Amino acid sequence: MEISKKLQNLPTQFFASLVQKVNAAIAQGRDVINLGQGNPDQPTPEYIVKALQTAVTDPKTHRYSPFRGLPELKNAISHFYQREYGVAIDPETEVAVMGGAKIGLVELPMAILNPGDYVLLPDPGYPDYLSGIVLGDVHFDTMPLLSENSFLPDYNALSNEVKTRAKLMYLNYPNNPTGATANLDFFNETVDFAKKNNIAVVHDFAYGAFGFDNEKPVSFLKAKGAKEIGVELYTLSKTYNMAGWRIGFAVGNATIIEAINLIQDHLFVSQFSAIQLAATEALKGDQQCVEEQGAIYESRRNALIDEAHRIGWDVTAPKGSFFAWLKVPEGFTSEEFADLLLHKADVAVAAGNGFGEYGEGYIRVGLLVSEDRLREAIQRVEKLGIFKEPVKI
Repeated sequence: MEISKKLQNLPTQFFASLVQKVNAAIAQGRDVINLGQGNPDQPTPEYIVKALQTAVTDPKTHRYSPFRGLPELKNAISHFYQREYGVAIDPETEVAVMGGAKIGLVELPMAILNPGDYVLLPDPGYPDYLSGIVLGDVHFDTMPLLSENSFLPDYNALSNEVKTRAKLMYLNYPNNPTGATANLDFFNETVDFAKKNNIAVVHDFAYGAFGFDNEKPVSFLKAKGAKEIGVELYTLSKTYNMAGWRIGFAVGNATIIEAINLIQDHLFVSQFSAIQLAATEALKGDQQCVEEQGAIYESRRNALIDEAHRIGWDVTAPKGSFFAWLKVPEGFTSEEFADLLLHKADVAVAAGNGFGEYGEGYIRVGLLVSEDRLREAIQRVEKLGIFKEPVKI
């Protein structure tokens, strides 16, 4: 027996290989500061944990969950979107509950495309978008995200051939890995572009809770006509530090939502009801914990950028997410610099080329350790003697 050719064609799991490198260094007894991860480091807020504890004692939650999610959760999602983003969502036809947003990102090509169709992917972008490409038997073209365009795709730069054959487009703001954000004007432009070229849009809003400098991230669905052509995927993993709970949802275009629900009817029996009830409380409850979490990430960002500038590392502060996208110094590739930091400074980062061709020349740093550890990481880099003069701001 052997695994199927489809599974053999899946891309190498970038983060799995990164974890192996870090674990090997730790196994040698080294004090590694791991900035390569994307795993929130704070606990789930207590009120959400208590909601789960209460729900799990109810025998009703021990049964199979409704295939398409609890009505309580879908109503909470609708209220959450109206309160946070000013977007009206029909809980019956415009919500799909998922065991984490990654499921939706990977299953969408299978749900709404046919073999041989084309998808537009951001480059650099979340590596697991490629998993859906392989499993859906579809092809992809890339949209370069360049610093000179604030890491937004330039639709005018795409060829007519690429525009004509694309059936689905992925976007992600606040962005992983660049930390860039998008405004309503860009999303309005996106809707116009998508309608003109008959392209469906999926917006990965995983970091929708975290914008810096008093700039709240904008929902794609806020754009006029967005629900006519697209959906937005949201996860509780980042907003509420619930990464291990595996709960997320899609909202938006009713036809795409039905396709997601239909494929999930055949793959899953929804998510454990107790987790759905706890997620309901997360969305409905006091959001002070979210504000506090965002303030922690912004303070960590400031500590990282200030310290980098102090040693002469000319980097740009991210506008959102919990990542920083830092240029590597001249004379290094992304992978060479990442390996140098791990082997000579015991600092682990994610090499930019792991996120696509246009990620070359950068590394991604997670703001998922304390400010003291972030400063220590930069101080370790300083000792390598690569940077000389402080950056003048």
